[in-house]
Amino acid sequence: MLIGCPKEIKSQEFRTGLTPRAAVEAIAHGHQVVVETGTGAGAGFPDEDYRAVGAEVVDTAAEVFARAEMIVKVKEPQAVERKMLRAGQVLFTYLHLAPDPEQTRDLLDSGVTAIAYETVTDAAGRLPLLAPMSEVAGKLAPQTGAWTLQKANGGRGVLLGGVPGVAPAKVVVIGGGVVGTQAARVAAGMGADVTVLDTSLVRLRQLDDQFRHEFRTGYSSAGLMAELVAEADMVIGAVLVPGAAAPKVISREMLKTMKPGAALVDVAIDQGGCFETSHATTHQDPIYEVDGIMHYCVANMPGAVPRTSTLALGNATLPFMLALADKGWRKACEDDPHLLNGLNTHAGHLTCYPVGVAQEIDVLSPQLALKA
Repeated sequence: MLIGCPKEIKSQEFRTGLTPRAAVEAIAHGHQVVVETGTGAGAGFPDEDYRAVGAEVVDTAAEVFARAEMIVKVKEPQAVERKMLRAGQVLFTYLHLAPDPEQTRDLLDSGVTAIAYETVTDAAGRLPLLAPMSEVAGKLAPQTGAWTLQKANGGRGVLLGGVPGVAPAKVVVIGGGVVGTQAARVAAGMGADVTVLDTSLVRLRQLDDQFRHEFRTGYSSAGLMAELVAEADMVIGAVLVPGAAAPKVISREMLKTMKPGAALVDVAIDQGGCFETSHATTHQDPIYEVDGIMHYCVANMPGAVPRTSTLALGNATLPFMLALADKGWRKACEDDPHLLNGLNTHAGHLTCYPVGVAQEIDVLSPQLALKA
């Protein structure tokens, strides 16, 4: 198979979907690799690294899209990229379709077979291709939130860890999954007073058993959330419903109860955001203010640390990419129902149920798509 990787063009996105190490593996399996010039530069992988392992480096994304049987990326294809996709081609990347009907429409019109990292599962029901970036985003969230809290950025002027004689900042993390756990660990490590909220008692017990000396846990009822949010200096939204739009857990009315200059960090923004007042921002212009509350809603947070993020993502995606290339997408998905869960579109059909619910579109089951 001819595997292609174009350079990412989303604003301030420096990751790449294919490292030279992954190219080595693909070529060892008998495949060809073509990458756009500069695809790895932002993550510290110059073109020479790709050439050295036998990959072909070409001048334009158009050539990559035109020639490749499978396109491997990081972020969802932008509008100009979606015009270059075609039926019979496999797209393997993050998609986050639920809050993005325009992208969904373009992918369906193209006929491409699109497999989304964020809906691939494993035997335990986890999301193995989302987890690495969730870990990165979770660890970044307190760091970016602390920056947002600085007075020069519109925040309360509160130091996360406090100092002797001055209390630390109060941080509320909504969601106890991968993002929330990493966010809580880092915030607590910075000295903050941290509480993690979740609706799963099983997960809360796990967190309490493992981290009881680092942070507190609480059941995410409306009453408790309202109390804690009103007292918080920072709230980190780490809510996830796989493949679906994120639920809105903080309303605009709740902002009125918060301390002026408090910070909201919405890590769920790729799925539409979990705060009513959230809208996607970029690394160039990351924060905005609503009713005196500062919002940090960058839609590609891990892109701020592209070297770490690219290596972590590549470690996770490589086995699946090789399976798709070695077997073809049909056989790979027949052999692995967890990879089949990643199928979002095929031959003009939507194949991801949560996206269909969010956008009110008919869905073809992935099993039927295998036969289409």
